[in-house]
Amino acid sequence: MSMFLVALITITTIIIDQTVKYYVQSQMLPGQSIPVIEGIFHITYILNPGAAFGVLENQTIFFVTVAFLMLGISIYFFSQIPQHYRLMRFGLSLMAGGAVGNVIDRVKAGVVVDFFDFRIWPVFNIADMAIVTGVSCIIYSIIFLIPRSELKEKNG
Repeated sequence: MSMFLVALITITTIIIDQTVKYYVQSQMLPGQSIPVIEGIFHITYILNPGAAFGVLENQTIFFVTVAFLMLGISIYFFSQIPQHYRLMRFGLSLMAGGAVGNVIDRVKAGVVVDFFDFRIWPVFNIADMAIVTGVSCIIYSIIFLIPRSELKEKNG
């Protein structure tokens, strides 16, 4: 996967995330919930000052710092991962796009806009999905796709 494609995936993730967040903010009031499938899936507009599960509320500087570290680590790993490890590079692209999407919210307002509400899980957004999917792709690649001999060579 070329650097152009990696950048395209990252930028597309950011654009989709920010566009949907803008739409939710322009059409709904904070706390408003619209049932899509009653009792199962709602669009619920919340302003999240914390991380997943409401931990670390109002720690904007911490979250922005972590997001920039994630972005820096992603860029470093892009340069280290061979192009033929497409799934891993795809995962890093999603992770970077999601991190930037959420940091944009935190820099603008000190909170993250969340809206997907499955009622049995905390409310989340597209950037969160990109981060989780990206990390899952990376873990899958490490466990199942990279030959053990190659991992041993890199780790000494």
